[in-house]
Amino acid sequence: MQRYLLNRIGQAILVLWAAFTIAFVLLQALPGDALLIKYQNPDMGLSPEEIAAIRDSYGADTPLFLQYLNSLGGFLTGNLGYSVQAGVPVVEQLAANVPPTLALAGLGFLAAVVLAVAIAFLSSLAPFGWIRNALQSLPSLLVSIPVFWLGIVLIQIFSFKLKLIPVINPPEALGLILPVATLAVPISAPLAQILIRSIDDVRTQPFVAVAFSRGGSAAWVLGHHVARNAVLPALTIAGVLLGELIGGAVVTETVFGHNGVGQLTQQAVNSQDAAVLQAVVVLAATAFVLVNLAVDLLYPVLDPRLKRKTGALT
Repeated sequence: MQRYLLNRIGQAILVLWAAFTIAFVLLQALPGDALLIKYQNPDMGLSPEEIAAIRDSYGADTPLFLQYLNSLGGFLTGNLGYSVQAGVPVVEQLAANVPPTLALAGLGFLAAVVLAVAIAFLSSLAPFGWIRNALQSLPSLLVSIPVFWLGIVLIQIFSFKLKLIPVINPPEALGLILPVATLAVPISAPLAQILIRSIDDVRTQPFVAVAFSRGGSAAWVLGHHVARNAVLPALTIAGVLLGELIGGAVVTETVFGHNGVGQLTQQAVNSQDAAVLQAVVVLAATAFVLVNLAVDLLYPVLDPRLKRKTGALT
């Protein structure tokens, strides 16, 4: 088990380093110069010497390899650099914008799990074939809905038509309902598809027939015997969906004007603020890696067969 853990942690560190390096190279390859865009504005009235001093303070004219080493060293020590547009440390911007995004993403993922489980279980317990077929076809419809389109439709229906949820300066809790629903619907679809397929596979196993022969009802057998075995494949897809969840949060925050990493990213793209974009990429990669690492470590706990395999590797 120890070797298994060290192997997974080593892979996580390698992925984070690769994400940092690729993001740095791509951001440096972008056309334009954020410092010149901001400080060469005639309205600021800066002389060429003053602009050169500002560029020197940011290390913009040093060789790219030294910029890479300085940036990597800063990330390892918690110094993420300064935002060109805002003129403040990137850490301060993330500290102000990450909590709202975490709340939105966490609630969206929780709602997606609840919706996926409800669809999968209802499709398994539905008394009529046409209801079962409709529920099993529902994830294919949900997964094809664009996030931005769904957000706009929900605003039109619940804010403008029904006037149930205000979209302009809503109360904090009430203002999360539509963004959370916008995130949850597309994320729930692949989870529901995997759960439905896994439940169908597990229900053909001999131990399920034994549980039915002992007088167990369909709901009881599904909850006590089928669910635990069917949830294992869904754990893997849940970790992969985190990347889509983060991307969806960026779009959702833009549609609803929700403060968070999404709006911060949009502003950084508009101003070509490379330090902020680099930090956002690394933050997203870190969250993605940590969730998948947790899934990898949880698998042996839930599946005794994997626990024996990983134990044999130590």
